[in-house]
Amino acid sequence: MRERAPTVEVAAGLIIRDGNILIAQRRSNAHLGGLWEFPGGKRKPDESFEACLVREVMEELGLTIAVHEQVASAEHSDSERRVQIRFYRCTILAGDPKPLGCDACRWVTAAEIGAYPFPPADEPLVRQIASGKIGPSAARGVMDPGLL
Repeated sequence: MRERAPTVEVAAGLIIRDGNILIAQRRSNAHLGGLWEFPGGKRKPDESFEACLVREVMEELGLTIAVHEQVASAEHSDSERRVQIRFYRCTILAGDPKPLGCDACRWVTAAEIGAYPFPPADEPLVRQIASGKIGPSAARGVMDPGLL
């Protein structure tokens, strides 16, 4: 019997400012290196998803954020792992984004987001944003968590 791939739980933030969404480019030497993602990362044991997101965004981008409601979730499996992601609406409390734990960060519009390559687990949300079915206004709380 084949051993089951480990599950990785991830918290990711939809950080919106002036109608733009903040995305970060994964380090080139990391798993899925060079791809773009919504800021966030792996949850530690006994850490809430919200606390994980606050910690990861500070480490990656130097931002202090407030985490609000969960707006979506996604799951993806490959031969190495099973990834479960919870996406939360976030607002910046302090700081300007700097690529501290990533190769780059960028503010993009819903029309631009589809031009950036994302990991498979993020693609359904990216498609929803790019198609205009959801967007910065939806990320502020209109989106149904079960949409994806």
